Amino acid sequence: MSRLSTLIERCARTQAHEPVGVVQNVVGMVVEIGGLRAAVGQTLEVRTEQGALELEVVGFRSDRLLASPLGSLSGLQAGTPARLCDRGASVAVGPQLLGRVFDAFGNPLDGGERPVIGQRYAIHRAPPPSFGRKPVAEVFSTGVRAVDSLLTVGVGQRLGIFAGAGVGKSTLLGMICRSSQADVNVVGLIGERGREVSDFVRHSLGAEGMARSVVLAATSDQPPLVRAHGAEAATAVAEYFR
Repeated sequence: MSRLSTLIERCARTQAHEPVGVVQNVVGMVVEIGGLRAAVGQTLEVRTEQGALELEVVGFRSDRLLASPLGSLSGLQAGTPARLCDRGASVAVGPQLLGRVFDAFGNPLDGGERPVIGQRYAIHRAPPPSFGRKPVAEVFSTGVRAVDSLLTVGVGQRLGIFAGAGVGKSTLLGMICRSSQADVNVVGLIGERGREVSDFVRHSLGAEGMARSVVLAATSDQPPLVRAHGAEAATAVAEYFR
């Protein structure tokens, strides 16, 4: 028994094998990883001079993984180790998000501390079945009289606002966030300029709108995959609150 106990203790202290690949090539916004197997959509992590950088697997070429960066490639070198992330593509969710502004990965942008959230919600989920969705039969009050009287909206309906620059899209969206009957607003600001994010939060939403809103922003100066990730993260947060 003493020998068995010794073996069990030794196994408990032994580190499990972690598969590691290496960066072999970078062409534009595509990073080629060798020596590692992963599925499309899985997330990898590499270390650069700026810190940890996440990559999302988007395809294959021979025996190499093709990954797109979720951040800046500055400082990335050939031979850098790449490890598979266990958590996959997910976003932290919970009531602690209300009243806050985050980037596409859940990092605070409003100067506050990162909230302590233990629950995560997968970004890539199957849509609900067609016959599992409720019909659009209940009126949704936006709080904007012109919309409610002439362009009545229903609960569960999708609505698009299209107009030229400076016409008032953000102002109208902020009015709906402040005045509608929704319990929670999830606002995804994708492809906006950095200045426009702060303007929308301060002027269009205001303190009243932010009290029951979550804002996720992926600005125009970030890589395309980050902006796509931001839209998916905002959708996942909205699905969680739904």
